Order: sequence, then C-alpha cells, then structure tokens
Amino acid sequence: MTFTPSQAKAAFPDEVVTTAVTRLVHVPGPAKPVALVTLDNGHDHTRPSTFGPQGLASLDAALDEAFAAEPAAIAVTGKPFIFAVGADLSGVEAVSDPALAREIAATGHEVFRRLTDSKIPTFAFVNGAVMGGGLELALSCHYRTLSENTAAIAFPEVFLGLFPGWGGTQLLPNLIGPDAAVTVIIENALNQNKMLSVAKAAELGLVDEVLGSADYLEQSLLWLAKVVNGEITVPRQEIDRGAGWDAAIARAKSIVDGRTHGASPGATKAVELLELARANDLDAGYAAETDALAELLMSDTLRAGLYSFNLVNKRAKRPAGAPDKSLARTVNKVGVVGAGLMASQLALLFVRRLKVPVVLTDVDQARIDKGVSYVHGEIDKLLGKKRISPDEANRLKALVSGSLDKAAFADADFVIEAVFEEMGVKQNVFGELESYVSPDAILATNTSSLSVSEMASKLNHPERVVGFHFFNPVAVLPLLEIVRGEQTDDAALATAFAVGKQLKKSSVLVKDAPAFVVNRLLLRFLGEVLTSIDEGTPFEVADHALDPLGLPMSPLVLTQLVGPAIALHVGETLHAAFPGRFRVSENLKRFVDSGKTAVWQWDSAGNQQVDPEVVALWQQGDKVSTAEEVRERALAAIAEEIKIMLDEGVVAQAQDIDLCLILGAGWPFWLGGITPYLDRTGISAKVNGKPFLAPGVASVPA
Repeated sequence: MTFTPSQAKAAFPDEVVTTAVTRLVHVPGPAKPVALVTLDNGHDHTRPSTFGPQGLASLDAALDEAFAAEPAAIAVTGKPFIFAVGADLSGVEAVSDPALAREIAATGHEVFRRLTDSKIPTFAFVNGAVMGGGLELALSCHYRTLSENTAAIAFPEVFLGLFPGWGGTQLLPNLIGPDAAVTVIIENALNQNKMLSVAKAAELGLVDEVLGSADYLEQSLLWLAKVVNGEITVPRQEIDRGAGWDAAIARAKSIVDGRTHGASPGATKAVELLELARANDLDAGYAAETDALAELLMSDTLRAGLYSFNLVNKRAKRPAGAPDKSLARTVNKVGVVGAGLMASQLALLFVRRLKVPVVLTDVDQARIDKGVSYVHGEIDKLLGKKRISPDEANRLKALVSGSLDKAAFADADFVIEAVFEEMGVKQNVFGELESYVSPDAILATNTSSLSVSEMASKLNHPERVVGFHFFNPVAVLPLLEIVRGEQTDDAALATAFAVGKQLKKSSVLVKDAPAFVVNRLLLRFLGEVLTSIDEGTPFEVADHALDPLGLPMSPLVLTQLVGPAIALHVGETLHAAFPGRFRVSENLKRFVDSGKTAVWQWDSAGNQQVDPEVVALWQQGDKVSTAEEVRERALAAIAEEIKIMLDEGVVAQAQDIDLCLILGAGWPFWLGGITPYLDRTGISAKVNGKPFLAPGVASVPA
C-alpha cells in the first residue's frame, strides 16, 4: 500500500472518508463463509461514497482482513442506493504536488487490482449508483450483479476532461469489446454525460446478472454461491483484437475529433489508452494509465473541468442572490400565453414537472388546438417509450387545456408569455392579463433580449413581473435565466426560483440588461465572426476559427439552430443598446430577408460547402483574416464583454457567466465555461489587465 493512514489524512485533510468494513457471511452451499466488504461514508444517499487516499487505505485494510479469512469468495457492496461514484474530486482540486498526484493514480490501481489478481473469486454487488472509480472497482472483480433500480451507471471522466484512470480503459474493452467500450467511455461522456440504463448495462455484458432490489443482497449471495459451486458458468464474449479493434479506435478518434477538435487532452488520452488495451497487458496498461493520470491531474485543463463540475453541482443548487425561499408563493395553476412551438414546449414542461392544470391561450382556436395537441402528442411519445405509465399519461393530458378567453387565467398563480418578440406586443399581453389575474399572480416573460422593466412599466403591479428565459430545446438545456426587473419584488423572484427548481432547471439570477448573459455573449463573438466574413474572410476560415476551443458547434451552425431571424433580432436589440460593440450585418439582414436558414450545405458524403445562393447574396470586401486573427478578435471581444457585464452587475461573479455558458449553450466542462480559458491563454490579462479568477480557481494551486 502506497499511503499510510497518516499520509492519507495529510494528503486530503477534508476527505469525506468512505470506510470499508469486512464481515463474514455464511451462505447455503459453500463450506466456507463469504467475506462481504461494505463501503459507506456515513452519509445518506444524497452524499455518494467516493475514494480519496483515506478511503483507499480503508478498502485496502478491509481486503487484508477478507483475504486473511480465506473465504469461499470476496464480495464488495455499497450503502443503500449507492455502490460508489469514483474519486474524491474535491480533494483533487487542492493537489499541487506532482508526487502526490502520482501516488493517487498508483494507489487506486494497487488496491483495486488485488481483486482482479485474487485466486479467491471476487464479486461486485452493485446495489446502486456506480460511476467512475466505483465502476472501475466493480470491473476489477471477477463477477458483477446489479440491482434493477440502479439510477446512475457511467464513466463521466471524459466529460470532465479526464479519462477512467484506475483500470477502466484497460478492463472494459477486454470485457465488453472495444466498440462498446468506446460508447461507454467516450461517446456517452461527450454526449452530455449520458448514463447507461440497467438493461443496457446488462445487454453490453457490463454486469453478469440483474436482480430485484427488494432482496438484492440475499439474491446476490445465493447467485455467488452457485457460481462458486460451479452450478452457474458465466460466459465471456470473444474479443476481436484485429479489424474490430481497428474500427472501434477509428470511431473513437472520429468522435473525439468531431466533439473536441483536439481541445480536451483527457479525451485524446482515452483513445490512446483504449488502443493500448488491445494487448490485454494490465502491467503495461496500468502503468500507462498512472503516468497519464499523474500528468493530467496537474493540468489546468483538468482543474477547469473540476471547476465546471463544482459550478453545476454546487453553485447551481444555491443561486447567488436568490431571495429566501420561504417568500415563494405556491403555484397550483399555470397559464401560458401563446400556443406556438416554444409555448407548447413550456406547457409540456410545466405539466410534467408541476403536475398542475396548465392552460394555453392564443389568438384563434386553431392555434390553441394545435398547441394542446402537441403537448398531448409528446405525452403519448413518453408513454410509448415507457417513461410514464398509462395512468400518468391520462392524468397529464387531462391537466392540459386551451381557451380563447383569458378569464381562464383568473385562478392561475403563474402566467408566462411566449409570444412574438416585440415590446409593444408583450406590453399589450401583460396589460390585458392584469385585468384577469389575481394581484398576487406572477407574470413571467420568456423574452430572450427585451427589457423586463420596460415590459412591466405600464402595469398597476410591475413588482410581480419577472424574466424567465428558457433555452431551446426547452426539454434538454438545463439553464433558466431569471431576470429581476427594476421593480420586481422578492416574493415574485423567490417564486420564480422555486418554480425553476420544480422544473428541474438550474437558475441564475440576472440583472435586467439587454440579452441578459448567454445571448449577449454569443452575439458578441458571432458579431466578430460575421464582421470578418463581411470584410472578406472566407466562410470556412471564419466559421472554423474557434474550433480549437472545442465548442459544441461553430458560430454559423449555431445561428442555423437558433434561427437567423432570432439572431438578427437579438443583434439589433444589442446594437441599439451598445452600438459601439455590436453591429448589425447588412449581409445577415439580406440572408434573413431571402428566407435562407443555413449558410452550409452537406453532400451525401458529409462534405461541407457554402450554399451557392448564400455566396451570391453575401457582399464581401477584400480584407482577408486568418483563422488565428479571427479567433483572437472574437476571444478579445468576449473577454471585454464579460468584464463590462461584471462591472454592470449583470451577474454576481465570473462563475455565473461560466455556469450560464455551460448550461445554456452546452460549452464543454473541460473548457470551464470560458473565463478559465481566457485566463490561462493570457487573453484576460491582455484585454482587461488581470485574470477573471483568482490563482488556484480552475487552475493548479501554486
């Protein structure tokens, strides 16, 4: 064992220690007892068990005891609902010594490998959530059972900018095959950390047996006994180490190149290690994992990933500036003004999460019927996928209705508008609503750029108006920008945050400023890209200039997704507010007026080219910039805009800017949002004279 108990405590003094306890259990069949090792950090399921140096030391000591008993088998299981979810990431943030980073990497291998190399059969009884290092512990055992109610199964490391570094890259492809391992380790992780279902884990061969949750431990022990006695032989698939492995690695490289553009060292290293696993040599594979993990633990890229993890898992749960939640009013009925696609998506979300009556209105019955029909259709799709029961589907559909008469909102507690993005239209909607709703009802606007204060300015009760800005697609993107107008009171704001939480969104408090946070920043860098194209830079060069950041999509593809007309409208709003920094491209106006929605076309082979009709209408100058010049220009603009936004108090801190970009625009975890990248590349200092974040925040401590 690398760490002594005192060294382990000194390494991570604040570690929430997962203690491993061994007890001998007598099972019908085997002559000898089973050594059952239980992992438990002393907290309930809301604080999952993790492994730091002390936790690894405890597991090592428990395995000493287990092996000393010379049992029929050794089994590892977890506390209720949790097996284990990996390394103690909070401790990793404080590591500033490369030698300590190497010790952490090596120790996980040493302890877990005892189970792999054991002459005594070893079993993992995966009784609940299992991720990262917890999944590597399970893979280190010879056999695995899984509880049918396990909620989280994944390798999230590549999502964070890391890779499975305690055996995962070597064990998994040699158990389930290289292609399936690429799916679990790389593809799912880069697909917003997609989890495996219990059924999928079993189908892939990740586990050997799925058992009911009610008597899971007892059934696992009985299954173990049959394996030990030879009554059950667990099959293992043959692994294709030739062309099949070649194809899997090629697919892995394609996914990593497409999603990260080489910007995530963790993803790139994961591919290399999966290729190394072809030889099935654990000595070489584990040594390579240790070397790579030790190096990556000391990188600012990984620290940016951990910073993102903390933003999403801690800061997002305690929004800066939110009023006391006790001020929130109860919402028993919701009104939605509008029945178009966005309004219908909102209605679906509200009825699914709040399970209260939701009423849609619009200017004619046909639109209302279409909106209600959309919601009912989406509920039927959920039923078809068995995400909800027939009873729940019927209940949800019964809660959704439409009405031409806004008097249907008389008893609504929360009414949100999703109508045409024009100030006069929205003011008229709210003015009309005020004659129907109670004085306490909250009026929310889903505006993407207009002033909430101006929208409320003509009302008798402007204090109950709040911005409630969702991102498209509503069901996917978790961010909710909650905007406080000049007269918005604490009760309205607290209610908005409470509703946001019920909707399972992560809310950020935003000052009432043009385009708020995400759209303002996206339009600032899009504006620089469009300007460079207008000046004469080829579309291909300008649009791919930001590829080295590894963003989820290029600026012009993002514009296509958002809708060029919407991008133009938000851009015009920002130009009116800040004409010196936001310009409106005449070419973009012509593009929108032509009815075009996309700059790019793709042929059947997937090759990208500019639509010839777009080339014809776009009037370019003769000033050609390089990709590097466009990138520097765009990043300098973002750095400037963030500084101005922080000075204006649009959000509380730079951390909220990063949280908004991660959750509202899908910017990568390993980028840290944007400010860590701007800091470590020196752009913050160059543009603003200083970095956004303190040393050691999203970077290796000095």
